[in-house]
Amino acid sequence: MEQEIDKWLAALDGALQRRDIAAAAALFEIESYWRDLLTFTWNIKTMEGRDAIEDMLTACLDRTAPSDWKRSGPAEQTEDGAAAWITFETATAWGTGRVTIRDGLCHILLTTMEDLKGHEDPRGRRRPKGIEHRADRNRKTWAEQRAATRARLGHEDQPEVVIIGGGQGGVALAARLKQLGVPALIIEKNPRIGDSWRNRYRSLVLHDPVWYDHLPYLPFPDTWPVFCPKDKMGDWLEAYATIFELDAWTGTTCEKADWDAASGQWTVRVRRADGEETTLSPRQLVFCTGAYGPPRLPDFAGQEDYQGVLLHSSQYSEGAPFKGKRALVIGAGSSAHDVAVDLWEAGAEVSMFQRRASIVVRSETLMELAFDIYSEDAIEKGLTTEKADLLGAATPYALFADKQKRLYKTIRERDADFYAALDKAGFAYDFGEDDTGLMMRALRTASGYYIDVGASTLIANGDIPIISNDEIECLTPSGVRFASGREVQADVIVACTGYQSMNEAVAGLVDRETADRLGPCWGLGSGVRGDPGPWLGELRNMWGPTAHPALWFHGGNLALSRFYSKFVAMQLKARQAGIDTPVYARPAPCQSGL
Repeated sequence: MEQEIDKWLAALDGALQRRDIAAAAALFEIESYWRDLLTFTWNIKTMEGRDAIEDMLTACLDRTAPSDWKRSGPAEQTEDGAAAWITFETATAWGTGRVTIRDGLCHILLTTMEDLKGHEDPRGRRRPKGIEHRADRNRKTWAEQRAATRARLGHEDQPEVVIIGGGQGGVALAARLKQLGVPALIIEKNPRIGDSWRNRYRSLVLHDPVWYDHLPYLPFPDTWPVFCPKDKMGDWLEAYATIFELDAWTGTTCEKADWDAASGQWTVRVRRADGEETTLSPRQLVFCTGAYGPPRLPDFAGQEDYQGVLLHSSQYSEGAPFKGKRALVIGAGSSAHDVAVDLWEAGAEVSMFQRRASIVVRSETLMELAFDIYSEDAIEKGLTTEKADLLGAATPYALFADKQKRLYKTIRERDADFYAALDKAGFAYDFGEDDTGLMMRALRTASGYYIDVGASTLIANGDIPIISNDEIECLTPSGVRFASGREVQADVIVACTGYQSMNEAVAGLVDRETADRLGPCWGLGSGVRGDPGPWLGELRNMWGPTAHPALWFHGGNLALSRFYSKFVAMQLKARQAGIDTPVYARPAPCQSGL
């Protein structure tokens, strides 16, 4: 295997250095995949098929000038072919990746930017000394320098990057930029970093395991719980921001952002916690508002006549005030399940109205079968979180869907009794329109799934009755009337009706026209409900250049925030440093009104 891979790498290296694009493309299968994270395309882009690879090389090869392709580890046999980690370099960057070979031809190639030449991440042997060992009567201590930096920021010194949002996406990106010497300022509307977690409902606990959730540079301690409570996560984010000396204005709202194409700058008007208005002039604006935009607030016929308490899930904090009350939870995704359990634990009489089928998977099963590369077992085998991230990135989304389909076939066979109990309770479940399961639905629509950490048992036992196969006709003064004529009395209704796309945050801050030209975030163009085509092969608008200059989206769960913050930061650093960054296949302005 190793000789086969070494031979292929040597052939690719030779063809690329000769600028023989036809010979290079001929080294790939006709139906092959090349996923590139910045190194050739300055984009997050997957080329599908030999013709697409040839087109990309025609556009990008001369200025990329790749060389020195080498295998950096032993070969291994995988279900996709013989695979190995690789390194290479380009005119501007050091690269790493993974290649998978079948019958002498490349089936999958991953190329990722590891470091910008001359602007390498200052870690390990490149870490800063922190002090000059000499006497100096004008010495400024670290604390004095830090105070001076904070005082000048936004006044004498303008940030290169303004980051909207101080959750995991915002602090991860700010930490990466800090290490690369890019001045960045987080604007966080809440009083403290981490409040985006603290303000969620009281029982929220991460459903993803600790090995999957590390932030850049600073993994969780070995004693950290596998599933972290939300307030503990909020405190961790706040501590993280302090440790990495991140510049953040908390209790601050962005009032307006305007782009000046002539100067290549944004004008961002913000209101500080003390009411002071300040204008910032960054060159780059990054929206780090999580995975979503504003909440989809309830808008039911007759809701103005409803005499109980009506809340969106974003407004729900705890069930204690509703002890002994009749509660109806609208929705059957993650928030709906968690809210229903919290209300039940508080002593409310809870029902759940399920609008459509949901994907539900037992946590134990998912951890064993789907998160196996993020686990203590994986760590003991030498598979670090960083390598696991690259391993995941090395599977193109077009192939990932089929792998997930096979995984969920195993899951529903393994947990047949679990699903039978849900079915008997009247809970409608599926595994996606094409049976590809939870992760694909998360990527496509970011809604309609739940990792079971207790709610499904209550549903199966009848403790949380399910209302399904119906539609809400209107709210009444005392509850809900359904299209079937059924009426349900409720003292409190929690509408877990989800959130809008991240581009809606742009509409509120920049303008409606810009938001519409950008189009929605997330989704692959898979053609299923909520993710219309055409097929894109990458997530819409995420982590790469958008149809608007100097406007970026960075978000997602902790794992996505960790991994992709590296690539967003390097794109921003390159622009700050004046490195030429011609983008291949930049998204076109949205015309379809998606």
